Amino acid sequence: MKSSMNDKVKGTFHKAKGKVREMAGKITDNSKLENDGKAENIAGKVQEKIGQVKRVLEK
Repeated sequence: MKSSMNDKVKGTFHKAKGKVREMAGKITDNSKLENDGKAENIAGKVQEKIGQVKRVLEK
């Protein structure tokens, strides 16, 4: 698997995991868990963008 696709897949996974953690934090009224989920979601978005940039540079 190309590096760009690998980054995109990992980014999507982190976004999904972050959303789950964020929702769990909201449901349990745990602000730390909610904030951790938001941070992981953002990290996933960044990793997806890195994959997109790599794909463009590979061309």
